[in-house]
Amino acid sequence: MAPLLLQLAVLGAALAAAALMLISIVAFITATKMPALHRHEEEKFFLNAKGQKETLPSIWDLPTKQLSVVVPSYNEEKRLPVMMDEALSYLEKRQKRDPAFTYEVIVVDDGSKDQTSKVAFKYCQKYGSDKVRVITLVKNRGKGGAIRMGIFSSRGEKILMADADGATKFPDVEKLEKGLNDLQPWPNQMAIACGSRAHLEKESIAQRSYFRTLLMYGFHFLVWFLCVKGIRDTQCGFKLFTREAASQTFSSLHVERWAFDVELLYIAQCFKIPIAEIAVNWTEIEGSKLVPFWSWLQMGKDLLFIRLRYMTGAWRLEQTRKMN
Repeated sequence: MAPLLLQLAVLGAALAAAALMLISIVAFITATKMPALHRHEEEKFFLNAKGQKETLPSIWDLPTKQLSVVVPSYNEEKRLPVMMDEALSYLEKRQKRDPAFTYEVIVVDDGSKDQTSKVAFKYCQKYGSDKVRVITLVKNRGKGGAIRMGIFSSRGEKILMADADGATKFPDVEKLEKGLNDLQPWPNQMAIACGSRAHLEKESIAQRSYFRTLLMYGFHFLVWFLCVKGIRDTQCGFKLFTREAASQTFSSLHVERWAFDVELLYIAQCFKIPIAEIAVNWTEIEGSKLVPFWSWLQMGKDLLFIRLRYMTGAWRLEQTRKMN
């Protein structure tokens, strides 16, 4: 009996090794090159409050604002106003308290099929194009790709990515700012503060089915095992970057859809960029575009392929690249 069990164990290990090798080969062969940092001609401009075209700035220009807020939006005409009202109310009150504080909000319409751009442009007309700008992408790039386009058009010393659904309370940006400052001195002026919902995990588990809870724990394990150590919540869409950290990490990003956050933090850890994880107030908002099982399955595959592609050299980290 013992020799048979040993033979089965050896056979199982051999099959597992062969499967891993096959998957590694597939990951290497199917690896796409770094997405071209390219704008379509229509994406090089934004409309000012009068509806006139103006050329977008570049992240490689010197910053002229203290804070840029980048809001990726895909078919968000219904949820976007709630987020924008809260964000702009906070930012305007903060500017009144401190006239030296300057900001901009950049809404990136990721090829929406609804009226997202028109809804966002109303805020540009109300607050002026120095404070609110709308970038309308020619085609859908994915959340990571949309954020990158916004970041590469930003003017802030610090850059916040914030979801259009308004799930995170916007004033919590002050918590991220404190977390960022606590990381000083910043190596090469690079640091990141990640909003986190990990402190809400027990409450969320009580409201979820056992199946969704199992999927969540499985995803967290894969993130830790394959890519990112020490960050409990990689997926919260509320992250604050120094300008230098944003340009370095997003210039090196390959994944433009759901798992982009994980690769982004993997890149940051490879570059030894300090990262703070900060608890934020968060409420689940209806209208999520994640389909529980299939989205988690896709992200699990993406995590494995991210790790294998870096391990096999199919993907390599590069220094900052400029957009054409």
